[in-house]
Amino acid sequence: MDDTAMDRFDTSRFEASRNRLASLAYRLLGSAVDAEDAVQDAFLHWQAADRQRIKVPEAWLTKVVTNLCLDRLRSAQARRERTAGAWLPEPLLDGDPMLGPADTFEQRESVSLAVLTLMERLSPLERAVYILREAFSYSHTEIAKILDITETASQQHLHRARHRITAARRGGGEVDSASARRIVEEFLDAASSGRTERLVALLTDDATAISDSNGAGLAETLLRYDTPQRIAAIARAGFKPTPAKRRLAGGTPAIHFALVNGAPAILFVIGDQVIGAVTFDIAGGRIATVRGIAAPTRLARLTEAWRQREPDTPLITQW
Repeated sequence: MDDTAMDRFDTSRFEASRNRLASLAYRLLGSAVDAEDAVQDAFLHWQAADRQRIKVPEAWLTKVVTNLCLDRLRSAQARRERTAGAWLPEPLLDGDPMLGPADTFEQRESVSLAVLTLMERLSPLERAVYILREAFSYSHTEIAKILDITETASQQHLHRARHRITAARRGGGEVDSASARRIVEEFLDAASSGRTERLVALLTDDATAISDSNGAGLAETLLRYDTPQRIAAIARAGFKPTPAKRRLAGGTPAIHFALVNGAPAILFVIGDQVIGAVTFDIAGGRIATVRGIAAPTRLARLTEAWRQREPDTPLITQW
């Protein structure tokens, strides 16, 4: 095999792992953009390596991507961004290959916006061990080799990560799509009609809401609300359409139901552009967390995925 043919063969071997590597990087970083950058950097490492000496390409690439992501998580810039109060995971439309693997509950949960947010409380190593074990089923022996730590250290990191996530987790497990849609429709109906009491009843007693927009534009830091009454008041005001809001949005959006990172969501769509997303975490048949996302950079990949599918009938045709 000549050099050109060998390069093509090696490139095809890398491409066969691209989706898996991207889903690993996304879970570690919580950002599709950063995940794509990490995978591209890994490709450059792959091209520069003596590939004939790499016995197990999948293991080698996993190690490279994991450590590239750890470098990003440890960087001063990342620490500033994530501690400045303006960081949210980047939402992805269900069906995006970056959300895989999704065969088990643990795999699906590891890519939920709730767990991606909770993982911000973990150290980079705890986060890596948790993802490699829970989402990709690597053994502690394999994880130790990937991270250059001992098996005992890997077990300890996993124990601490599980404890911290379990202690902070507020969700009530998976919700079937029909029930999720019903809850979202009830929320939208109550918010649109201004029925504050009904909104409060749909929320858990310890519900929280997070938004990157204050209704008049993007906020410098995330806005947080932590009582059902306050969330209901904000939702009622936020979901009330006005000429000013339509001017700010650039038109009259339609509102669609969707699944985002496995959770129910509503999308505000103008033409083929998603201009806003509201996601919901459900616990015990009620809404535990509401996230409002409007930053175009956070919605870019979701919008691209939305354009590739045939949308269903909107919940509201013209908001």
